[in-house]
Amino acid sequence: MGQGDAPERTRRALAAAFDPVFYRTVYDDIGRTGSDPLRHYAGTGWREGRDPASWFSNTGYLERYPEAAGEDPFLHYLQVGWRKGFEPSASAHRDRFLERAGARPKASGITGLSVPVDADLPAGLTRQAARQLAAEAFDPVFYLSSWPDVAAAGVDPLEHFLEAGWREGRDPSPDFCGAEYLEANPDLAATGVNPLLHWLVAGRAEGRPLRFELGFRGRIVAGLAPLSERMDAAAAAAAAFPVSPARALSPLSGASRGGGLHLTFSHDDYTARVGGVQLCLQTEAAGLAGRGVDHLHVFPVAPWPTLRPPGSRAPLGVVWNGRTLGGFAAADLVRAVKARAARAGGPVTFAIHSLLGHEVGETLDLLAAAGARRGFFWMHDFAGLCAGYHLMRDEARDCGAPPAGSAACRICVFGPGRDLHLTGHRRLFEALELTLVAPSQAALDTWNAAPDAPQAQRQVVHPHARLAPTGRRAGGDPDAPLTVAFLGMPSAYKGWPVFTDLAHRFRDDPRYRFVRLGSAAAPGAPADHIDVSVTADRPHAMREALEAARVDVAILWSLCRETFSFGAYEAAAAGAAILTGPDSGNVAAFTRAGGHGLVLPDEATLFAQFESGAVRHLSRASRRPEICEIAYSGMSVDLLEALS
Repeated sequence: MGQGDAPERTRRALAAAFDPVFYRTVYDDIGRTGSDPLRHYAGTGWREGRDPASWFSNTGYLERYPEAAGEDPFLHYLQVGWRKGFEPSASAHRDRFLERAGARPKASGITGLSVPVDADLPAGLTRQAARQLAAEAFDPVFYLSSWPDVAAAGVDPLEHFLEAGWREGRDPSPDFCGAEYLEANPDLAATGVNPLLHWLVAGRAEGRPLRFELGFRGRIVAGLAPLSERMDAAAAAAAAFPVSPARALSPLSGASRGGGLHLTFSHDDYTARVGGVQLCLQTEAAGLAGRGVDHLHVFPVAPWPTLRPPGSRAPLGVVWNGRTLGGFAAADLVRAVKARAARAGGPVTFAIHSLLGHEVGETLDLLAAAGARRGFFWMHDFAGLCAGYHLMRDEARDCGAPPAGSAACRICVFGPGRDLHLTGHRRLFEALELTLVAPSQAALDTWNAAPDAPQAQRQVVHPHARLAPTGRRAGGDPDAPLTVAFLGMPSAYKGWPVFTDLAHRFRDDPRYRFVRLGSAAAPGAPADHIDVSVTADRPHAMREALEAARVDVAILWSLCRETFSFGAYEAAAAGAAILTGPDSGNVAAFTRAGGHGLVLPDEATLFAQFESGAVRHLSRASRRPEICEIAYSGMSVDLLEALS
């Protein structure tokens, strides 16, 4: 059976474990002809006795396990043999390959191929017995696809796990997490025992739990650090940051663009970070430059989980017309801004995108020095209502911003920071003429429903983007596996644990293929990684990647109330259907309003859609949705005339 005809799960198994560099290096004819190594191996290579990786000998495997005769020995090991405790042996070409390949990438912790008999083995368990026992629960395809450095090192994955991998927090299969097992059984953590071996030898017989019964939400709550500890850590990081001398602010007194001054405030340096708010600021900065407006951006040099308390001091980072100048004492920055305002003149406006890490008094001093009173407060999140700016109780479940001081607030880790945020933002809203800008009606409705919400003089809904139909229709093969995607950073509040659970459960189901689109690979899910980075220069990168990969369904299972969600617009524009839950804010509102997919009541219903196959009616072939372009807003630049 050729690779092109192989079932999807067979292709994934081979692709995860096969070493194309080894194959091209030791088999010169493949290297000379430029043939695709994996396709050649799956088609004819294994029949010719060629080995797929330096750690696996097809001949040696067949000699030890004749039951695999007549089929690809490597595939037999990956799909059947490892479950029976079959042991691979190294290829006869291994030494020649390592000599010719030179320095190969190595997985950390590999010092040889022997499994040490140490305290990590449960009492009475020998080295050979440990391997045979671990093979019962070890999944080499999962291990190699989750940890590419192990695959690149050219070692037996099971031996790597037993020797080093478990100590490094690498999980042996999608069904067993060593960290969760030790967390649920803290008496074992200090023993130094391999958690998988303990579970197999004693834990399951003793009825020990594999994980917290509350699932990933329980793990989130169990791992929460008090808000005071996070603030102390942020203060220490800020204090360690070298403060730049005041003279480094001299560009503010240099030549002006001539169109006035616009100040922005956010939680970090938008020129050095990737994310939704950063993209918004990049867009705003480009629009200001086009209008000839000088742009001063201010941010905390170290990330903070809250507003800074009144009277606290920390350096403020400065970006001037797209150039990062350093971190400065607030007093030095105030003097430089005041001098610039006195010299340059012209209209002065501002936009607050986030006050995390800022002290409200300093912010007001800077705006006063610039002569600015009228500006915008952007609702990218709900930090204006609570230190828990996602409005999630203990970072695990939606809370809806209950009244400050209520029992619902007192039991939450963010309760102690609620007054800090409400008091600080009320002070800001009372001192300035602010327009509250919400990127969606859903976000504005949440703000207005909160009993303690600060009140702005004006409110406006200004979406970050809109869909522009192209007239093209998405199509596809109705018999192909449904391609299911996760977009962006693999964070819990974006629903990454839900996606990984889904991918693990249906990893071998030929009806589905799972992919993750983002800027860096994320181990832990049997999903193909597609590298995507959205920047100001490539704002359409995600939409283009979604369409190129012919993604059928995007899992946007946000646990928090999204105020907008670029991912939702990118998915819909590319023709992908959205699957989301009831707590996802504007993702749910956008999906319902545009008929872009399904808003499901809970995670059980999501999994049932895949179990029954009902989700397949959302395929591109079935829906034939219209492909759209995305027209991005100019952010505050679009609204500046309203201030004149």
